[in-house]
Amino acid sequence: MRTVDGRVAGRRGQATRQKLLDCLSEMLSSSPYRDVKVIDVARRAGTSPATFYQYFPDVEGAVLEIAEQTTADAADLTALVQGRSWTGRAGWTTAQELVDGFLEFWRKNDAILRVVDLGAAEGDKRFSKLRTRILTSVTGSLADSVAELQAKGKVDKDVSPAAVAGSLVAMLSAVASHQKGTSAWGVKQAELKPGLALLVHLGVTGRKPTK
Repeated sequence: MRTVDGRVAGRRGQATRQKLLDCLSEMLSSSPYRDVKVIDVARRAGTSPATFYQYFPDVEGAVLEIAEQTTADAADLTALVQGRSWTGRAGWTTAQELVDGFLEFWRKNDAILRVVDLGAAEGDKRFSKLRTRILTSVTGSLADSVAELQAKGKVDKDVSPAAVAGSLVAMLSAVASHQKGTSAWGVKQAELKPGLALLVHLGVTGRKPTK
């Protein structure tokens, strides 16, 4: 791990760098992204702005680093789909666990994902690419699942696996990013997951789940 000027960071330097990232993550949870300043992050981490600039060019650079780490963590979502069965009761379990895992991932990383969504919406290609990478971890595996069922004659041959997978993941990400606001629609959290799982199962298999 290197500093901005190319020097190799020692163990202490790496710890300081991570502390700055952790403090920034905490601040993003309670403050608008645009309001976060280098001096505030440094003060919270118990260091100076000069130290911050040793590791990051600006707040945005540090935010992108956090987003990169989140993208790497998103790869674990693949295990919720890859190699899982979509037939019988096992299929209903797969759909439920995918929804549970996806929503939990979003809750855990809500602050940085909101910033990624904002940057992508504003047309920043760096954030757009990160968002695509985060969602691709699930989209590709879901598309493979639909294609496998299709090859076995269990899904209509005219269905596009990529289109179905992309639509389902777009739905999951949209709902996940609005979890706190669903109560305003009269939706209880206890009802949200089963509803999403039903839609996912129907989308992948074209059938009602066996419960």
